[in-house]
Amino acid sequence: MIKVDEQISAVRRHVGTRVLDAGEARVVTLGQTYDATVDEVWDAVTNPERISRWFLPVSGDLRLHGRYQLEGNAGGTVERCDPPRSYAATWEMGGEVSWIEVRVTGEADGRTRFELEHIAHVDDVRWAQFGPGAVGVGWDMGLLGLALHLTSGGLPDRDEVNAWVASEDGRRYMTLSSQLWGEASAASGTDPDEARAAADRTTAFYTGVPGEPDAS
Repeated sequence: MIKVDEQISAVRRHVGTRVLDAGEARVVTLGQTYDATVDEVWDAVTNPERISRWFLPVSGDLRLHGRYQLEGNAGGTVERCDPPRSYAATWEMGGEVSWIEVRVTGEADGRTRFELEHIAHVDDVRWAQFGPGAVGVGWDMGLLGLALHLTSGGLPDRDEVNAWVASEDGRRYMTLSSQLWGEASAASGTDPDEARAAADRTTAFYTGVPGEPDAS
């Protein structure tokens, strides 16, 4: 049973910028604390057999300077790896290159904080159209998958996953995620009306249904 409001509230989202050699890039950051050890979370996010349980099937060489490919999605090169604390990789898709950085940090209560940054050069026109939710909603779905995996450890039933995504709860989850990424964008300095409009377009893209979620 997926508790939509509980999972949405468990994730912290932030939008910022970073200066790279090629110029200023936009940074989308999200994180969640899990009731698991550092070693358990690290294995879940670096072991290809386990990655396929909560995210997507992955092939390739998941080690420093190795190439990876997510089935039907992005591929890239592992550029940095400091087990069990962090890794960084390119995120190559549709002829474009961006970067992801993952951090795994133990907390005083024995739980573990997982954080992911997606760093990309995004032109102003595309950013104005969809904002951070363009990638943020997808990563929110990933953190949901990781939460379920760390709780159950089981293999997902793909038909059940697809059915949930198309369900009222699934659409509501993506709508709430999109809305919160719009709020994070506004908090970073985007005009609130523009951030809200971009979030509405992102919601429509992911769900086919624009507008505000039913928060009841």
